[in-house]
Amino acid sequence: MSATATIAPPRPQHLCALDRANEVRLARAQLKRRVAFGTVDVAEVIVYCPWEAHSMAVVDLLMSQPRWGLIRCRKFLAQMPMSEKKTVGSMTDRQRRALAAMLASAERGRAWSATP
Repeated sequence: MSATATIAPPRPQHLCALDRANEVRLARAQLKRRVAFGTVDVAEVIVYCPWEAHSMAVVDLLMSQPRWGLIRCRKFLAQMPMSEKKTVGSMTDRQRRALAAMLASAERGRAWSATP
């Protein structure tokens, strides 16, 4: 008598891709919520570039902050010659540091003007 082993068929590639896309989408939504609630600083996300933000557009990350809409993001990014569609992962180290410094100075300016 011969024993035969059954091999499970490989999972289709498109289903694996859908699972990965869903995982990234959920992680990005969680990151955006943490930014919106102030538990994570956008400048830190830009500098350290976690895996969920690697292929995220810079404008999407900036817009997750409270009171940051599309117009404010465009004006902010116009100060530094950078496309709003640029992904966080494709930024150079120099661009990351410059953008983080601009965010820090914008935050200081906003906090200073908010005090009575």
